[in-house]
Amino acid sequence: MEARNGTNIGAGSESALVALETDDEDEQPATPRLIADHPLVSAAPATPRGARIVLPIVVGTRPEAIKLVPVILALRESEYYEPLVVSTGQHHKIVNYIFELVGIKPDVTLWAGARHSELNERVSSVMTRFEDFCAERFGADQDRVHTAEDILNGRFPAAVLVHGDTSSAMAAALSAFHMRIPVMHVEAGLRTSSNLSPFPEELNREVITRVAALHFAPTSTNLQNLIRENVPVGQIFVTGNTGIDALQWATTLDVRFANPELQALCDSDRRVVVITAHRRENWGDGLVDIGEGVARLAAAQPDVSFVLPLHPNPRVREVLGARLSGLDNVLLTEPLGYATFARLLKRSYLVITDSGGVQEEAPSLGKPVLVLRETTERIEGIAAGTLRLIGTDPDRIVAEASRLIEDPIAYAEMAHASNPYGDGKAAHRIVAALEHVLLGSDPPEQFGPGYSRHAIARAAGLALPESLAMHELDEATSIPQG
Repeated sequence: MEARNGTNIGAGSESALVALETDDEDEQPATPRLIADHPLVSAAPATPRGARIVLPIVVGTRPEAIKLVPVILALRESEYYEPLVVSTGQHHKIVNYIFELVGIKPDVTLWAGARHSELNERVSSVMTRFEDFCAERFGADQDRVHTAEDILNGRFPAAVLVHGDTSSAMAAALSAFHMRIPVMHVEAGLRTSSNLSPFPEELNREVITRVAALHFAPTSTNLQNLIRENVPVGQIFVTGNTGIDALQWATTLDVRFANPELQALCDSDRRVVVITAHRRENWGDGLVDIGEGVARLAAAQPDVSFVLPLHPNPRVREVLGARLSGLDNVLLTEPLGYATFARLLKRSYLVITDSGGVQEEAPSLGKPVLVLRETTERIEGIAAGTLRLIGTDPDRIVAEASRLIEDPIAYAEMAHASNPYGDGKAAHRIVAALEHVLLGSDPPEQFGPGYSRHAIARAAGLALPESLAMHELDEATSIPQG
């Protein structure tokens, strides 16, 4: 493992619930104290001035880095926390690229599993190396219960933050649980109800849910999913999605494309359709069908340009490259950095994707999204009208995309729909919730109204718009038939 020199931060297993005690005579940071009725209170002396509560944040992939950057920055702004950035090393270069945009450097890199390692290898490697790191840095021991004093003095983590549904996040969550470190799950509660789609992400989410102490759910639908799985509502907080926070920042950056053809295209007045495809469940026949559908669509729409950044995985790029290379109005590029991809999304007219994050990000920029998957856990976007599920059938790809390209009314209905996934304040809600849970400060307000207009309309027997009538709650994650 590779670690950055820094403060020795110590060890522990239960999170300390503390309140803020402000000094009257000076401008020094407030001193945390334990709430009187907390079970850890008997062991806690006064916290030394300047001590910070340590929160390791585990990051393995590019999407995790993007969505956790706002949380890391918000925690840095807090006078009570020290975010400890733990990179698993899975997507080392592109994770560091994201971090460098905002001046973040990982505190430790685990180098867990090769880039194209098998899932079991990656999971076991993350679990053991994260445990090794915690044992070395904090003296973590599953047979020892650490005290509130350890936590308040920064000698042991108050909790570990993991994000989303990657195998690295699941492995780190299990490892933390075995060391009796509380797990707090950012982007909790997404579900498709099939452990095979997306694979292995759906099961990863469920495993993290079983061990997490606090669930940061992006939407009220995610909260409802967790309640259905018997997660107490008192352990769930609706925040909005941190990906929207990150995107709002990224689209303000003045960046240019390294690819001169892409730069020229974006400087032109041509309509641009952005396509991304990489999900594991689409490998094989799914990618073949996607390539065929995009090729037919490009032939049917010669006045539109199609941009497809190729995923680095050879199983993806070989299939799509073989079908789409050499087409006049299809531009295949190398993977884009986050800031340049955000610019491309902003410049686009329409997005066709199998990416989970893009389903949330593109609507925040007013871009309709056609989803190249059989199921989606982003059912709020289906209900709101920002997303349309089309699968990988070539005929359907051509028909649905052509409708939005040729019919301005159909396009406007999706482009102007309200994005249900966030308002750019999710990270600050998360930090405020942590300050309330761990320090006893004022509780923050949740994101969203806390109810669904469409659910109420269904319950009341009121007519829904035609575009929503086919999407009853228990069917909204699957492609409508017919």
